[in-house]
Amino acid sequence: MANVQDQTPQIVIAPRQGPGFLARAVWFVLVGWWLTAIMIAIAYLLALSILGLPFAFYLFNRIPAFLTLRGRSKTYQVETAADGTRYLTAANVEQRPMWMRAVWFICVGFWFGAIWMAVAYVLCVLIVTMPFGIAMFNRVGAVMTLLRY
Repeated sequence: MANVQDQTPQIVIAPRQGPGFLARAVWFVLVGWWLTAIMIAIAYLLALSILGLPFAFYLFNRIPAFLTLRGRSKTYQVETAADGTRYLTAANVEQRPMWMRAVWFICVGFWFGAIWMAVAYVLCVLIVTMPFGIAMFNRVGAVMTLLRY
């Protein structure tokens, strides 16, 4: 009889690393709020060209880091080798077909992403609603290109 634990994959989420809360708060007050607005504008200008699109999404995915120096959490899965040794490997999430993501971006994602980020930015600047704004910024890729995390 096989062990149930060996049959189900184990997922490990690595903790975020970076500066402490005080340093992040000072960054936000002095630099983060205006730098993020400039970065979003630059990313949208880059997204207008096909050559600049990869760099635009590189910037979109790093909005929380620009805003509050917050790093992205990483997800790993535990795999067991034939000899019983366990390894941590990066968990890969299966993505939708590229043609579907491209059509979504052209028809909906480009304009809906702008509205989404404008609302998220206002929520972040209001301080009290900042957690909701950061949560929205963390999902920009999903809103604009149907990216699965």
